[in-house]
Amino acid sequence: MLGCPFRRRVGQTPRSCAAASLTAGAQLRPGERSRSEGACPSRRPVGPAAAAARGAGGGGAGAVPALERGSSRGGGAARPVGRGSGGAVGEAGRRRQPRGESGAAGRALRETGVRSMRAGRDRPLRAADMKKDVRILLVGEPRVGKTSLIMSLVSEEFPEEVPPRAEEITIPADVTPERVPTHIVDYSEAEQSDEQLHQEISQANVICIVYAVNNKHSIDKVTSRWIPLINERTDKDSRLPLILVGNKSDLVEYSSMETILPIMNQYTEIETCVECSAKNLKNISELFYYAQKAVLHPTGPLYCPEEKEMKPACIKALTRIFKISDQDNDGTLNDAELNFFQRICFNTPLAPQALEDVKNVVRKHISDGVADSGLTLKGFLFLHTLFIQRGRHETTWTVLRRFGYDDDLDLTPEYLFPLLKIPPDCTTELNHHAYLFLQSTFDKHDLDRDCALSPDELKDLFKVFPYIPWGPDVNNTVCTNERGWITYQGFLSQWTLTTYLDVQRCLEYLGYLGYSILTEQESQASAITVTRDKKIDLQKKQTQRNVFRCNVIGVKNCGKSGVLQALLGRNLTRQKKIRDDHKSYYAINTVYVYGQEKYLLLHDISESEFLTEAEILCDVVCLVYDVSNPKSFEYCARIFKQHFMDSRIPCLIVAAKSDLHEVKQEYSISPTDFCRKHKMPPPQAFTCNTTDAPSKDIFVKLTTMAMYPEDHYRDRLSRDTGNTDRIENLRKIWVFLKTAFHARLRCMCTCNRCTFCICQNFLNSDLLQSVKNKIFTAVLNRHVTQADLKSSTFWLRASFGATVFAVLGFAMYKALLKQR
Repeated sequence: MLGCPFRRRVGQTPRSCAAASLTAGAQLRPGERSRSEGACPSRRPVGPAAAAARGAGGGGAGAVPALERGSSRGGGAARPVGRGSGGAVGEAGRRRQPRGESGAAGRALRETGVRSMRAGRDRPLRAADMKKDVRILLVGEPRVGKTSLIMSLVSEEFPEEVPPRAEEITIPADVTPERVPTHIVDYSEAEQSDEQLHQEISQANVICIVYAVNNKHSIDKVTSRWIPLINERTDKDSRLPLILVGNKSDLVEYSSMETILPIMNQYTEIETCVECSAKNLKNISELFYYAQKAVLHPTGPLYCPEEKEMKPACIKALTRIFKISDQDNDGTLNDAELNFFQRICFNTPLAPQALEDVKNVVRKHISDGVADSGLTLKGFLFLHTLFIQRGRHETTWTVLRRFGYDDDLDLTPEYLFPLLKIPPDCTTELNHHAYLFLQSTFDKHDLDRDCALSPDELKDLFKVFPYIPWGPDVNNTVCTNERGWITYQGFLSQWTLTTYLDVQRCLEYLGYLGYSILTEQESQASAITVTRDKKIDLQKKQTQRNVFRCNVIGVKNCGKSGVLQALLGRNLTRQKKIRDDHKSYYAINTVYVYGQEKYLLLHDISESEFLTEAEILCDVVCLVYDVSNPKSFEYCARIFKQHFMDSRIPCLIVAAKSDLHEVKQEYSISPTDFCRKHKMPPPQAFTCNTTDAPSKDIFVKLTTMAMYPEDHYRDRLSRDTGNTDRIENLRKIWVFLKTAFHARLRCMCTCNRCTFCICQNFLNSDLLQSVKNKIFTAVLNRHVTQADLKSSTFWLRASFGATVFAVLGFAMYKALLKQR
């Protein structure tokens, strides 16, 4: 058995040594080719600079990413062969690029490529970066060496006795190049049925079709049997990648590539072809490396060999990545932006000379690839086209997956919607870091520096979105300038509104903008603050919230829309210009309370007989009635009694259209008396028919009530407990006076026949007690209001009455005593 230094070092079993061989790496000589590369340099480095040098034809030595150790035992180089950049193998596709073309770029890449590759592997992968595992199936005619290839990979020596079929090999994730578990499955026609073969095909991620280079019959079976059989068992739009494996190369002096090239031209699902030898251990690990690479870094979604260009979905994804990386929005990636891009994708910056060499490569191939010493979008796309054509599509996939894309070039749900737990009675707000990011985003697209986003600037901002997220109603939800453009404050307000109402949509939007990439955070969830339970705020009598929701309730045409637009500083004249189909049921703006900036969110609740649970849920309620409509207040009173009279939600009644003639409301009591009775602030007169912006006093009052709801609740509660306490105090005074008077009578006589005894018995009689209770109830509960009980005049009158009663009683006592 040949020695395995990896096994000796970590004490692994022979089976796990398959991972060591796979990780050991594959060396490709400068002239060898895979499907999408014209010339495949050996041990290629990864990253933009490395690919740029290869695009110039450099064959400099670097490390193949995912291959950490040198080639496997047995020497020799793999012979992967494939399409050139054009898709048909011709002279241009097979021609080696001259070494002298690389120049300084090749030297720079040799210095930085290895560090980029290794740093890229050290970067923590997202959960959805790659497939969870790779399943490799080996098929082919009998006695072509399928089982020998697997046994040689496991034991690193050619087996003397080969079983009919090898057991399934599982390589752990921690020792594979891409840190993905890999399963290698053998097929034996003698031991397995056609049904089992079909099942294995359906479970496989990549299929290696093995043939013997010295057996023409096995080569013919590749096209006559195996490829049609595999295609029949897979969908046309999702064909499995195929690897052609020419085994037993040690038995011949020639190559089978001339025979294989037409097959590769005919079937686009063939990723590459590798000639190897199980007996000499030549290119064994390379074979399985390319099989794993075909699954984890597929060429199909990226490149169309027939058209010789990247596919539209790939171009769209890379364009979004370019725009996110272009942090100053000048249309080019300068040195700082390129270094940041390189660092977040590969965990290492590029040397200044390497950056310049990259630009020189681009300048040499396309005239407008570099502008003002920065890489343009065309140059950026050209580099990635070069990666793919040179067989370095894992570099492009590393970038795509870093920016959240899956194998179908769609943004993954894990990237757009990270896990965020929101307990009941809690709300969501943007934190300080999120507002800083949004501020930089606004500044990036406010090209004319007028503190407002024009329609063109807003459209440019949303180019990284798959759709336009904001409709025309947004302009009537947040603050705009005189031209109707969203201001800086309006921009932040809209994001605050989205976060409060639909945090998942906010996470999605931040994902499109690349929040986690540019801020180098784990996900967009780090931009969200989940507030504490509202019950805790009530207990502590203070709140940590910055956004408060106010439901605006009233009958139709009572002036609710005017209240919403007045929050945005718009008077009646500006409101009349709003189109009906552009109206919004929300309005949000900042309000200052005791020097603190808070967001007040107004929600227009449609008129209905009963409110739903969602329509009741808010921090403060604004009940709006029209002073010129005699029937509008009745609805406000009814809604208040149904839903808010016994709740802790503070309420404020607003008398809208106060500039019009006020009429008497068709209700049992006036709005002012209604507020007094239910311990509410008096109705607030409001009008938006002003020359300047309407007054914001009611919005400050609403926000204050939302910030300190406990104070309002305590006042409301005193309406019920205050009367009871004061009645009890009056009863105590009565008992005290009666007790004192009775004590005086008792000390004088106990005969029960005289006048004094008759008066004492009368005071204790049930009739007098009943009359007294009825008087207390009638006076205090029906005629004495809450305000009366709190006024000093009432208690002055009560004290005076008690004094007169005492004086008269004492005078009567004196007169009776004198007569006696």
